Amino acid sequence: MQRRLAFLGFSLAIAAAVAGGLMLKQAQAASFELRGQDILVNGTVNGKSLRRFRDFMAKHPDAQRLVLMDMPGSDDDETNLKIGHLVRDLGLDTHVTARSEIFSGAVELFLAGSERTMEAGAVLGVHAWEGDRAADEYPRWHPEHAPYVAYTTRMLGSAQFYWFTVHAAPADGMHIMTEAEIERYGLLTQPVLRD
Repeated sequence: MQRRLAFLGFSLAIAAAVAGGLMLKQAQAASFELRGQDILVNGTVNGKSLRRFRDFMAKHPDAQRLVLMDMPGSDDDETNLKIGHLVRDLGLDTHVTARSEIFSGAVELFLAGSERTMEAGAVLGVHAWEGDRAADEYPRWHPEHAPYVAYTTRMLGSAQFYWFTVHAAPADGMHIMTEAEIERYGLLTQPVLRD
């Protein structure tokens, strides 16, 4: 009887994990929605996001600002950086609302705004990336860092913020930034917006 209950419990746990994984996959693709001149962005940037964003901008060339809402990050760093460069090339601004929660690659995307604004209450979370090895296991001069260093330098004028993220939390963790850290690393072009 105990074996049957253990097997049943194990089977239910597997089924729940599979269902949860499927729901996460369905919900995670980045979406773009026009509201006036704002583009509301939700979801995870993936390999298809660059094409979707280009197509969206071709249909809505008068859009002015990305409003990053609920973004767990990116599962394709190369695509995420390409979208960020395109955002900067287009001269778009970025904004996070008091309800926004953006993490990892979504924070990198936020950096791309020509003007970057944030309402008090927004959550920005950062951590190191991990490929074959953790980011902080590579020496600073290693080519694995080069795209991130170049991107952050273009967006903020230096790579200091990138090096902060590498050491802020491991890839399987998350560091929620304080307003003081956001200011120290120059993430905003205007002071935090308060009611």
